[in-house]
Amino acid sequence: MAQSTIIESAWRDDFPILQTQMNGKPLVFLDSAASAQKPQSVIDAMCAVMEKEYANIHRGLYRLSSDLTARFEDVRAKVARFIGAENERCVVFTRNATEAINLVAQSWGRTFLKAGDEIILTAMEHHANIVPWQLLHDQIGIVIKTVPVDESGILDLQALENLLSTRTRLVGVVHISNALGTINPVREINTLVKNFNPEIKVLIDGAQGIVHSPIDVTALGCDFYTGTGHKLYGPTGIGFLYGKEDLLNAMPPYQGGGDMIESVSFEKTTYRAAPHRFEAGTPPIVEVIGLGAAVDYLVDKGMDNIAAQEAALTDFALAQLRAIPGLELLGPLTGRAGIFSFNLKGLHFSDIAMVLDQRGVAVRAGHHCCMPLMQRYGIQGTVRASLGLYSDENDIIQLCAGLRKAQEILG
Repeated sequence: MAQSTIIESAWRDDFPILQTQMNGKPLVFLDSAASAQKPQSVIDAMCAVMEKEYANIHRGLYRLSSDLTARFEDVRAKVARFIGAENERCVVFTRNATEAINLVAQSWGRTFLKAGDEIILTAMEHHANIVPWQLLHDQIGIVIKTVPVDESGILDLQALENLLSTRTRLVGVVHISNALGTINPVREINTLVKNFNPEIKVLIDGAQGIVHSPIDVTALGCDFYTGTGHKLYGPTGIGFLYGKEDLLNAMPPYQGGGDMIESVSFEKTTYRAAPHRFEAGTPPIVEVIGLGAAVDYLVDKGMDNIAAQEAALTDFALAQLRAIPGLELLGPLTGRAGIFSFNLKGLHFSDIAMVLDQRGVAVRAGHHCCMPLMQRYGIQGTVRASLGLYSDENDIIQLCAGLRKAQEILG
């Protein structure tokens, strides 16, 4: 059996948790789509801030505060470069991708939409790109339409084109499905929508998209793109919203408080320009520094290199999984990321995950925050194994051995 390449081994060694055990077995971590592990450089950067460099930012005139303020804002510029944004003013820090979508719904949506206006989502959206729009439906009466997904996990773009109308105001689409692994043709979708009506806004949920390949939001042409740090080998509690600068400045604040204001009186408050108008209160300072360290790490490794490595391992994993009798795999066989949702015929996904856990293999089991998608396939949930840049062939071999053991024990 082929072994991992040298560069795989080098990346794996950067992640201290992968040298540990789970249930007395070497850890095989295959739940990166839920939250990725952290390299030592991210851990060190966050610890250094808390140990030697911490102060509140933006307000202090003393050296600690001014230095950390500069580093904080430098991360904004790093994220902008990482995703190909026009400038750093297009990047709003949020708690995660979920909050970024809520920001768009409650700021842009509450301001520019009215009863009867239509938005289009896809059947493979994460709940984070469904529920905020349902809240807006309840609040102002917007109409939500859905693009279907076929049996192989591919969006029906003809159906999308047919759903577009004079009432369409926004199209929201996940870049990479966290349940199917499908890589959606977001640039083609954006072009299709804008050709129909350039005023329709396009929002891309990039929580998985930014992890697996280089991103250029300017080339994509989308109006909004969201990401989250904890899937990007950074900490929890930090994400971002990309928005076109003029669009962000046309949107009112999502929350009010300190640091997002120009002036306050009891008669009137004026707000700062984007992105600061959307960042009320003390921000997640240490987490932003951690996000910056994660971006530095990925830039150093090279997103093209990461994408090539993951593509090869995805092909290997598909071949190994499909060789297991009774394994029912969701999603396409090509044009996909290293996210594998499957069931073993006659076995419950939770029982399978528990057997794998005892063998040191960490996977996810359930609906993956995609209940409408599970309903489309007539199932309650799946086992999901997902790759990170630290994954190697041995992880897949151990996963498949565990699946065969589950069949032996539970069958």
